Amino acid sequence: MPLVVIVVLLVFKHIAFFDGLPVGRAAGVVAFGYAAFLALRLVQAEEAVQVDGWAELRPSMVEYFACYGAAALAVILMSAVIVIGGTKVVDPAHIIATFIASLAVGAGALLVGLGGLFVKVRWNTTTLEHRSALGKATIIAWSDVHSVRPNWRGITIATPDRRRVTFSQFHSGAAQLARHAANRARRNAETATKAFAL
Repeated sequence: MPLVVIVVLLVFKHIAFFDGLPVGRAAGVVAFGYAAFLALRLVQAEEAVQVDGWAELRPSMVEYFACYGAAALAVILMSAVIVIGGTKVVDPAHIIATFIASLAVGAGALLVGLGGLFVKVRWNTTTLEHRSALGKATIIAWSDVHSVRPNWRGITIATPDRRRVTFSQFHSGAAQLARHAANRARRNAETATKAFAL
């Protein structure tokens, strides 16, 4: 996705309609952010944290960087709109583009925070617990796990009665939880098949 965004921005740089907009700088910011993302992925822990008999997922440096970095960039862009728009004669298209960019980046920071940073996911030998950023709790027994699937939000663990837990694949320990859930879903399917055969 970042590579597609960079290519699109570089194409926009050669279109007359976008003359005067800092499209090249935006492509540079996206490239720098993607490089930082790849570097931070290298230090992401693979194992979950063990606390009082529970294994817990923890946000990784990638998510902290994405959330707080995007929030800071949104503040800088909005400050530019306020300061430059109030003191200099600037093309209104530039002000509107910067304002829209600040809203988009701010919304992205909020989504990363709500979907990854401020959620709590933990599990033990019998249950999986998920607490959302808004306080909603979902508890799933491992014996009820039906499927484990990746999606655009991360990884979703589902039950036949449509209870779902979705967590970010960037969490430290996410791969461990996904493997455990997939094994439980396979075992549950085998048990159900044997029971049906009897």
